[in-house]
Amino acid sequence: MATTPTPPPPTVPPKPSWDPQHGSRPNPWLRPTIRIRLTLLYGGMFLIAGVVLLTIIYLLAAQALHVGNELPFKLVGGSVQPTNNTCPEIIGQSSPDQFNAVLNTCMKEQRQLALDGLLRRSLIALLGLSVIAFAFGYAMAGRVLSPLGRITRTARQVAGSDLSRRIELDGPDDELKELADTFDEMLERLDRAFTAQQRFVANASHELRTPLAINRTLLEVQLSDPQASPELTQLGKTLLATNERSEQLVEGLLLLARSDNEIVDRKPVDLAEVASQALEQVRAEAEDKGVELRGNRGPAVVQGNGVLLERIALNLVQNAVRYNVATDGWVEVTTESRQGQAVLVVANTGPVVPAYEMDNIFEPFRRLRTERTGSDKGVGLGLSIARSVARAHGGRIAAEPREGGGLVMRVVLPV
Repeated sequence: MATTPTPPPPTVPPKPSWDPQHGSRPNPWLRPTIRIRLTLLYGGMFLIAGVVLLTIIYLLAAQALHVGNELPFKLVGGSVQPTNNTCPEIIGQSSPDQFNAVLNTCMKEQRQLALDGLLRRSLIALLGLSVIAFAFGYAMAGRVLSPLGRITRTARQVAGSDLSRRIELDGPDDELKELADTFDEMLERLDRAFTAQQRFVANASHELRTPLAINRTLLEVQLSDPQASPELTQLGKTLLATNERSEQLVEGLLLLARSDNEIVDRKPVDLAEVASQALEQVRAEAEDKGVELRGNRGPAVVQGNGVLLERIALNLVQNAVRYNVATDGWVEVTTESRQGQAVLVVANTGPVVPAYEMDNIFEPFRRLRTERTGSDKGVGLGLSIARSVARAHGGRIAAEPREGGGLVMRVVLPV
């Protein structure tokens, strides 16, 4: 009987040839890091300053010793004459004891004057050397930390939605260059992410609008058929209203996605003109609901995008008209410019809104109560879009409950 050959033992997989330790930087102590450079710089400055100060003090001390040990008298023709004004009492001393006592006193006074002069000159030298050291240290610190200024300037430019900017820092391979390279990599990823987002918004805009437009056209064609039954006509109207709501939802979502970015291409826009155009667009709806439109609109010119700013005013005015009281309702729209800011205020009558619900009304698809969920009152994105557009213009929007019911919406934009 033939025996089955024993299969060979499985081969051991080869060990990886890549060693993670090899990926680290060789000789990290020899890398010109900021710590090493600052240590060498300020240590060398301290050493140089110490040597200079020691040399100055040595020269001043030598001069002080020379002055302090100089005899205050000299012998001329067998008589004693003072060599300076520190010891005039030495003249006329007849006894040796008196002469020695006066001489000791004069020498002490002369040494004290020499020490005082040494201290005064040392302080002046220290002050001058300190000024030079601080000035030189300030200049060298600015030179070492100048890449931080370059990184900061690039970050400010990127904050203005210019994601194409890069630091591209050259110089020694230290911590600042590593930080700049990491920042450049982050900007590259952000740039790709925002580009992909813009491409997605553009594609979604086309892909979502096209079928809705086709549905609307088919429904309108079907509704125009005079032979259509009443049930089919009612169904078509319901589907057409649903399709219109879906179109509004898509438009609102796309606008919300586009308005999250800060506005780069800005032009002068008068909020008074924007508010007037918004009022004209809702005037027919306000007349049907019996809502009075009023308010004084003063000039308030800002730098921004006119289409987006008009959308803020239109959304606020539409909400103010739609969420109003049944009778004797009004909407007041005012604009003014004050303290370097342009202000748009939309106030209206309406149901009482609790103050703790103010933050919720700006969230997408968030409504306060069931009466705000009717299909004829929008898709729940109006205030979210208004807040995004205000932030994109560097401004803010706030809501306050009005006494007696209704809201006061205040938009503040920088001039």
